[in-house]
Amino acid sequence: MIFINNNISLNDNEVEISAIRAQGAGGQNVNKVSSAIHLRFDINNSSLSDEYKQRLLNSKDSRITKEGVLIIKAQQFRTQERNKIDALERLQSFITKATHVNKTRRPTKPSRNAKRKRVDKKTQRGKTKALRGKVDF
Repeated sequence: MIFINNNISLNDNEVEISAIRAQGAGGQNVNKVSSAIHLRFDINNSSLSDEYKQRLLNSKDSRITKEGVLIIKAQQFRTQERNKIDALERLQSFITKATHVNKTRRPTKPSRNAKRKRVDKKTQRGKTKALRGKVDF
């Protein structure tokens, strides 16, 4: 089981993990060891609720294919185990972000006392400016 949060968990068979050769620098080791991880998660065939599936599919992420498969490639670390953990953590954070619902904003208004103070300050400032006029002798 892959635990996303308290409410969401995935079965191991919903995530397809395969080892591939990593790109980039690494000398001879990079040519003979498959240390990178290719994680494939089919959103449509997953055990997530329909609402969560729709949110994931509607996200504008380039890692999601037209068929609704999320592909994560992890090759940051030298070991296959660490790359596997990294890929699963990235999957977990992706699903967590997509399923997070922001609170609705409740509009507020200033209190009666705050309105009174603001008007009093305006009148006081007006009186101060009125005193700056020409002086008559």
